[in-house]
Formats: sequence, structure tokens, C-alpha cells
Amino acid sequence: MATAVPPPPATQTATLAVEGMTCASCVARVERALGRVEGVVEANVNLATEKATVRFDPAATRPDALAAAVERAGYAAHPEVTGEKEDARGRELVALRRRVLVAVAFTVPIWLLEMVPMAVPGAMDALMRAVPMQTLRLVLFGLGTAVQFGPGWRFYQTGWAALRHGGPDMNTLVMLGTTAAYGYSVVATFAPGLLPEGTLHVYYEAAATIITLIVAGRYLEARAKGRAGAAIRALLDLRARTARVVRDGQEVEVPAEALRAGDLVRVRPGEKLPADGVVVEGASFVDEAMLTGEPVPVEKKAGAEVVGGTVNQTGAFTFRATRVGRETALAQIVRMVERAQGSKPPIQALADRVVGVFVPVVLGIAAITFLAWLLVGPPPALTYALVAAVSVLI
Repeated sequence: MATAVPPPPATQTATLAVEGMTCASCVARVERALGRVEGVVEANVNLATEKATVRFDPAATRPDALAAAVERAGYAAHPEVTGEKEDARGRELVALRRRVLVAVAFTVPIWLLEMVPMAVPGAMDALMRAVPMQTLRLVLFGLGTAVQFGPGWRFYQTGWAALRHGGPDMNTLVMLGTTAAYGYSVVATFAPGLLPEGTLHVYYEAAATIITLIVAGRYLEARAKGRAGAAIRALLDLRARTARVVRDGQEVEVPAEALRAGDLVRVRPGEKLPADGVVVEGASFVDEAMLTGEPVPVEKKAGAEVVGGTVNQTGAFTFRATRVGRETALAQIVRMVERAQGSKPPIQALADRVVGVFVPVVLGIAAITFLAWLLVGPPPALTYALVAAVSVLI
């Protein structure tokens, strides 16, 4: 006699807003943190929309436990609130734009003083005759410090947090690489005797350029995130906010969310339809361009189907709601767009796996380089080992 197989547990889906993700490595860390929670069936994190969609067994875990797992991984997480994400994204965009402007304002003079003279024959000699080398390095130190601990300070906050939680990411690599370049330059500026002969160089332009380019990239990425959500916001704006429902012979205005299947809804000229349904009384022409793209209004009379989000044109009619809330065609379109934005092509899945090991590998190579030079390098071994390790990080 065959043994009965128990049915799979019923699952629920929760959507969390995740803050602090900046790269594919962050996405991989959040997905791993969610995947380790007991009861989680599937976790999908989208960097563009900054959302985590989690399918889980409600008998084994809850949304607040999912958010706590993300926070233990070093990121802020909370249930998604309509409108809150857009406000936060707007503030982030303004802050990033300010960081880009500050970084460019201090990085361009560094390039003009340090790199451009090298590319113009005779310019470096002329600059050295006009400005003593130590004075030039002090000016570069001031400009580089402004970039390192101004626009670059965010990398210290997020990079150190990721390192502290045992999951170094791209922020950690930027933090270590730019700090290595900047710190080496500071030693060359104020304590040149500590460096071996022939290694007395400054790399303020390397640290400043890395920070400026990455901050600029983050700004462009933030703008792209805003555009990625624009399609969904435009679709949501098509929804009707209220509905006129006939109950007990009286016409009552209620929020569209309060509609129930079977309600009789009256629509006047110029109003949006709050739900899907079938016309039972009256006739009109309805603009269905948002659904079909057809600019010519479609005639609707008794027995015709109507779709929520479309716009009534000339006449008035009454329809019986058949699909309301999340069951309407418009709501399903919104979910399809969100699902498409959250899906990952195979090449992105491969990139996520590569990035997940890239940072630890780079840090490991730097450590091996340091040990190799320390053990078999020429004297002073420690100094040469530091220089070699810093070179790898830069």
C-alpha cells in the first residue's frame, strides 16, 4: 500500500525594502542571509528596486524575522511602505549629487598639479622650479584629504560594517585600496625616511580618482533606479482612488480598496473605472489606451466587459465588479512589471557569483604578497612587503 505524501506547506510572500545595498556582492549577501532563515523557500533581491521578495512558510518564520536576518547581515530592512521608498530615493539622489560635485571640485586640481605636467614636455620641470616639491605635496595632501574623508567617508561607513559582519564587499575593497594609496602618500609626504630608496612617490590622485569615479557611478546608478521605478509609478497612477457603489438602493462613495466582487459601481463621464467588471446598465465610450494602446475610445453597453484604470468618456453607466484589488488586470500588469524587474538573466547570476568571491580573493592576494615579500624580500623586508601589498590593493 502506497504511503500518502503530505501536501506541501502553504507559503506566503513578503516584500522588504532593503537599504544600504550598493553592488552585486551586497545582493548575494542579503540573499544568503534570507536563505538561511528556517522556513524560507525562495529569496530574490533586486538591486535596482532595492527590494527583497521572499516566499516563506508562515508556520516557520515571520516577516520581522526576515528583516532581522537582513539587519544581521549589515543592512537596514523593513516592510515596504508605499511612497516611503520614493522619498528616500529622492534624498539619496540629492546627497549623491552633492558628493559628486565636491569630489570633482577637489580631484580636478590634483590632476592638474600631478598628472597633467607629466603629459606635457617640460611642464613638470617648470612646475618644480616654481613650487618646491614638499610644498606641492602638502597642497596635494590637503586636496586628497578633502576627497578621502569627504565624499569618500561613506565607503568607510559601509565598508567597515561589511568587514565587521564577515562579508567584505566592494565598499570594503574601495575603503582598503584608497586608504592604502592615501596612507602611503601621507607617509611619503611627512615621513619619507621610512620608505626605501626609489619608492618615494605619492598617490593622492589614485585615491581621489577612484573615489570620484565610483561616487559618480553610484549617482548614475541612483538615477537609473529612479527610472526603473517610473514605469510602476505611472501604472499605479492609473488607479481610481474612489468608487460610487450602489448599496441598499443608495449611491455611496467608498475607497477603491473597499470594493467587493459583485458590487454595482456607477461611473460618470471623465472618471476612471475602479475595478474590472461587466456593464449592466447604460452605455458610453471608454478610453482603453492604457491597456491596448488604441487611441480610439471603445463603445460599452450592457454585457460588455470593462477594465479598471480605463477612462470613461461621454456617457454614464453602471457595471458589476468581477475583479477587484489585486485581481484586476491593472494590478496584474503592475506585478508582471515588478517581477520582470526583479528577475535575473543567467549572465547576472554568473556575475553575482563572481563578485561574491572577487573581494575576498583580492584581499587574499594582497595578504600573500605581503607575507612573500616579508619572508624572502630584500631588506628592509617589512617596508618592501607593505609597498607590494599596497600596490595590489591600489
